[in-house]
Amino acid sequence: MRYKIKSRIWIESENNVLLGEGRVHLLKAIQETGSLSKAAKTLNISYKKAWQMLDSVNKSAKKPVTINSIGGKGGGGAELTEYGKSLVMAFDEINKNCWEFLDKQLDKINLL
Repeated sequence: MRYKIKSRIWIESENNVLLGEGRVHLLKAIQETGSLSKAAKTLNISYKKAWQMLDSVNKSAKKPVTINSIGGKGGGGAELTEYGKSLVMAFDEINKNCWEFLDKQLDKINLL
């Protein structure tokens, strides 16, 4: 029998979630689509929920994570700041390191 440890991590500050899997997916979708509304559609979440998630990240982060342009004839847009991109990369690296650590820990159980 093969075992697997499942884990989800998130980073929070004073009970406000800065980053978690859902927020990182949203930030990546914003970067790919260039728009919060398109990112929300891609992830099958409402625009309101996406806006609340992004607002929560921006309020918890040390610096803004997105640059937003106001809609007009061609529509608005959003893109990640360099700080936002670095947060996503750091989260992905932490997550990967966490999984690797847990896989090593699992070896102890598989020996039993």
